Amino acid sequence: MMTAMSASRDRSAATGQVSTAAAEVYEQFFVPSLFGQWATTMLDAVGVAEGDRLLDVGTGTGVVARAALSRVGERGSVVAVDPNEGMLAVAARLAPGLQIRFGAAEHLPVDDDEFDCATCQFALMFFDDRVLAVREIARAVRPEGKVAVATWAAVEHSPGYAAMVELLGDEIGDWAADALRAPFCIGEPEHLGDLLRTSFPDVIVHRHDGLACFDSLDQWLFTDIRGWTLADHIDDEQFDRLRRRAGSALEHLVGADGRVRFPAPALIATATRPAT
Repeated sequence: MMTAMSASRDRSAATGQVSTAAAEVYEQFFVPSLFGQWATTMLDAVGVAEGDRLLDVGTGTGVVARAALSRVGERGSVVAVDPNEGMLAVAARLAPGLQIRFGAAEHLPVDDDEFDCATCQFALMFFDDRVLAVREIARAVRPEGKVAVATWAAVEHSPGYAAMVELLGDEIGDWAADALRAPFCIGEPEHLGDLLRTSFPDVIVHRHDGLACFDSLDQWLFTDIRGWTLADHIDDEQFDRLRRRAGSALEHLVGADGRVRFPAPALIATATRPAT
């Protein structure tokens, strides 16, 4: 029988909630190794320009929102929304020019038609009610406003994470493997497209090639365990056990220079709110 503690652990590990300490690790290691490469693509997808008002939903540490500041300029604005205080604290520290708003995607703290465009990078997977969240994003943008939503392609297309999921399942348990699978749960173009079509009539989904690149196997393990939702649920003994097993289980992903590189493709859906 699942205990209350294990149920709480499983939920927080699978819904993208992290502490401030984990958010700092996320920013220091995850952003340059995995997430940062997508900011330009996302901003290009919505065609953000000087003077625009942009909303970034599920902003995390503000990867996309921070990049948008230079595009919108002094006449524009960028509002960054997230339900995780640890992530928002890092975003606010790194970019004082952001307008930070605490809130869930299902109940965005914004006005109707407030924005020219909206982005949501690698967050939709963690929302409690994805259909409602998409409806809220549609409400937030003006008629003819553009939206871009990114999710990871299925884990099978990301060999490093497929191997890490297997390792976590073997060494820690199914709950840990499921937590790492969570970011890949909207990994098919049809699934992502259907979600956005609940509020937008015309949706286009493209797969984009990406690359995960970590300086070493140890750095990758530290980043994924200490900089993500597993940080508060895997103790030092378990982490050491993972490190020992990783040397053999994940060695095929380590290059001659000691760095870890593997494909990490993403899906990006774009849509425009109808004029009427």
